[in-house]
Amino acid sequence: MTSYTSLPSVPRLVIAAPSSRSGKTTVATGLMAALTERGLAVSPHKVGPDYIDPGYHALASGRVGRNLDAYLCGPELVAPLFAHGARGCDIAVVEGVMGMFDGASGQGELASTAHVAKLLRAPVVLVVDASSQSRSVAALVHGFASWDPEVRIGGVILNKVASDRHEELLRDALESTGVPVLGVLRRAPQVDTPSRHLGLVPVAERQAAALEAVAAMAAQVRAGCDLEALVALARSAGALSGPVWEPPVAATGRRKVVAVAGGPAFTFSYAEHAELLTAAGAEVVVFDPLRDEQLPDGTSGLVIGGGFPEMYAAELSANEPLRKAVAELAFGGAPVAAECAGLLYLCRELDGRPMCGVLDATARMDERLTLGYRDAVAVGDSVLAPAGTRMRAHEFHRTVVEPGAGPAPAWGIRSPRPRVEGFVRGGVHASYLHTHWAAEPGVARRFVERCRVS
Repeated sequence: MTSYTSLPSVPRLVIAAPSSRSGKTTVATGLMAALTERGLAVSPHKVGPDYIDPGYHALASGRVGRNLDAYLCGPELVAPLFAHGARGCDIAVVEGVMGMFDGASGQGELASTAHVAKLLRAPVVLVVDASSQSRSVAALVHGFASWDPEVRIGGVILNKVASDRHEELLRDALESTGVPVLGVLRRAPQVDTPSRHLGLVPVAERQAAALEAVAAMAAQVRAGCDLEALVALARSAGALSGPVWEPPVAATGRRKVVAVAGGPAFTFSYAEHAELLTAAGAEVVVFDPLRDEQLPDGTSGLVIGGGFPEMYAAELSANEPLRKAVAELAFGGAPVAAECAGLLYLCRELDGRPMCGVLDATARMDERLTLGYRDAVAVGDSVLAPAGTRMRAHEFHRTVVEPGAGPAPAWGIRSPRPRVEGFVRGGVHASYLHTHWAAEPGVARRFVERCRVS
């Protein structure tokens, strides 16, 4: 049973937008950095399952970026997980996802930015791309401010404003809405971050350039936004009642080394996973499959999360000593949990290049994007869960694994079409599905229990 401790609320803001590509990441990341520069301890959060934006948030704030996903974890865990991440901070900035009211497909407001804002009792700052409008901005903001009376839009930041005259027209139009303008940002190419087939390029792949981009975002927000007004708005957030999430602590004893893949090829991981493993009795050691030729000393369990192995297939394949070490560990019965990128790495080959060969399957890039939340049930017993365990998951990739499931599949998926997926073989659990272990803390405990002390 997860343990809880009550703590006071933290001032907080949710940065939302009418649609994707309006500038949420620029504003949220720049605001985190600008407030950090002022000496505030800023807690960074991201609505939804996205792994990449939290990397930029971490650069901006100096604290680990955390996700708040009402689908993966359930609405009841959003506030407790927020309070856990924001412990000891002066202010929290929560970046939204997609358009403000866009959530899990076909499930109303579930997991939308608006839903999370209500669960956090947090005021919303709406970032509007004003590049192709003037007076119409008032109708847009009025519509968003009045659509759901439980969502409080406390201000607007106008992005991609072309000129002083353009700004004047926008401000005049917005006077009738009663929603204050808290910032105006001009077009600034230097804050742009490169994208590819699954979104922004992760921080780990462009550390120096990412630092420059975050600095540019901070400068833009400092110059164009009323920081004092934004902080005051954050302080107006409603009080949060209830518990603060804590990972359940297992009996103490000699710690079991659990190796966790990291580096540029494997950047997708929720912060709570390492915390859950540690609380369950593991010594979590991060290694880089692009550079390290052996697993960490004493490894008795292996976690390989998501990322972009397809971008590094040649380098991963060239590291033959590590591929052999991973295969030896897996075939020896040690618990191995692999999600998405980890699944590809365990296959015989990826785009024709040899991988670890733990699974009798091949992987390749594909033009089609597979994306969406999944309702999954464990088909059989595995190192992560007993048969029948139901978990919410997220799938996001442009690759194909053939076959898509082994003789013992990992998950049965109910929608959007019934199917089985993934592989369970000995101690190996490999799947395309990303799960959030905070929703089912027994996953980490079960995994660590199956590790042998070496």
